[in-house]
Amino acid sequence: MNTTKYIFVTGGVTSSLGKGIIAASLAKLLQARGYRTTIQKFDPYINVDPGTLNPYEHGECFVTDDGAETDLDLGHYERFLNVPTSQANNVTTGRVYLSVIEKERRGEFLGKTVQVVPHITNEIKSRMQLLGQTGEYDIIITEIGGTVGDIESLPYIESVRQLVWELGEHNSIVIHLTLVPYLAAAGELKTKPTQHSVKTLMESGIKADILVCRTEHELSAELRQKLALFCNVTKEAVIQSIDAKTIYEVPNLMLDEGLDVVALKKLNLPEKSAPDLDQWNAFLTRHKNPKHTINIGLVGKYVELQDSYKSILEAFIHAGAANETKVNVVSIHSEYIDASNVAEKLKDIDGILVAPGFGERGIEGKIATVQYAREHQLPFFGICLGMQMAVIEYARNVLHLAEANSTEMNPDTPHPVIDLMESQKNVTEKGGTMRLGAWTCNLKPGTLAHRIYGKDQISERHRHRYEYNNRYAEALQEAGLVSSGVNPETGLVEIVELENHPFFIGVQYHPEYKSTVANPQPIFVSFVAAIVKNKM
Repeated sequence: MNTTKYIFVTGGVTSSLGKGIIAASLAKLLQARGYRTTIQKFDPYINVDPGTLNPYEHGECFVTDDGAETDLDLGHYERFLNVPTSQANNVTTGRVYLSVIEKERRGEFLGKTVQVVPHITNEIKSRMQLLGQTGEYDIIITEIGGTVGDIESLPYIESVRQLVWELGEHNSIVIHLTLVPYLAAAGELKTKPTQHSVKTLMESGIKADILVCRTEHELSAELRQKLALFCNVTKEAVIQSIDAKTIYEVPNLMLDEGLDVVALKKLNLPEKSAPDLDQWNAFLTRHKNPKHTINIGLVGKYVELQDSYKSILEAFIHAGAANETKVNVVSIHSEYIDASNVAEKLKDIDGILVAPGFGERGIEGKIATVQYAREHQLPFFGICLGMQMAVIEYARNVLHLAEANSTEMNPDTPHPVIDLMESQKNVTEKGGTMRLGAWTCNLKPGTLAHRIYGKDQISERHRHRYEYNNRYAEALQEAGLVSSGVNPETGLVEIVELENHPFFIGVQYHPEYKSTVANPQPIFVSFVAAIVKNKM
């Protein structure tokens, strides 16, 4: 008898329909009913992880406490469930094949010909059940990346088919997310794309148990009946997913549609109590009814693609709701900022966040932005590279070390205020060589950082290769750039800040990764509050 139930979420017709949001919303509803639930994402690309992918390719790389570089959907999972994910929650084709090839090299297959079936599919099935075997969860939701019919997704679809058969009746279900497009010329919704998508899924041996239909218009009872008949599902299992103003409304929309009830019924599980969404709905109420409005300039070099800074944007939603404030995030490309136009670029901005990133492109614009914020008492928050730019700016313009820089940008700088640690200087492979995952940080009493967190030690997630150079720490501190957070293991500076400023803080870590609806990240909350106060 299986104690853990499995829900598989597939997608059809087109990508970007929101499988991750539907999976997270269902998980939230099941969690709110008292079920221990987690979500995992299986991605069909051959990269071992998203760590070396350009943000323009795949959006943000999300990092877990255990240092896994993962798909941005894991960020949605954590923000909805308020439960940390791990390495086991995200698997790529590259990681699957790497594992199988390493086993073959060790002779574990005893000379057998290694094939997609059974060796690759067995590896996928094994990883699909890892979290379920821990005994920590009642329900595992598995999102399959890509679209049904894609060549690269076929091994995953076959693995799901086998696992559904092996687990037996009522121990797993398949939810298929699809598109019901509206044709303006005909003035009607069309079901044919969904029918073809379900047919493709059935050709792979999988019958969808529930259809979630993305749509811009309400599905009529007649249309739901048609979908049920031609897609071989019950009428109650045709779920409408209509466009929402915010992703945080989707759990309530799915509750209204009965997605959680249908899923539990098909898994032969009791409904338990009604979902407890009081805290969630209190957040939504504050989010929808702000008392203040502020404009925050997000200065970065990947601003054309919003998903590049997904966790930052979501953290501002959480922080805005906590302050009953609407946060308008204004994207500003750092490559097009310099000392001559920075005032014009920032004229309608109430606060500045200088974003993380890698490489030389656009950094002088970030430095000009930091200088303007520092000198004009504009609330400032720097994350990772943004913090490093604050250190460089201060070294150049206050310590008068005109050529101060990071060795990432200029290996020959005479003043490497940002540099590699000695242990990293001979590393040539990029993947997995950074300081990753959760690291502790001791906070200096009496500082802004200590007031924000309200405790002496914190743990935050990292994703970077270059560090604050402690050779310059004393000089910078004496000149007024306070080192308010230090890692106790390495002695490396994690947080810098300025006194006598409305708000000026830079952090080496990525605080946005830990912001959730239930626990908005403290620096974001304090930053928004400081901007509101400064604007009054």
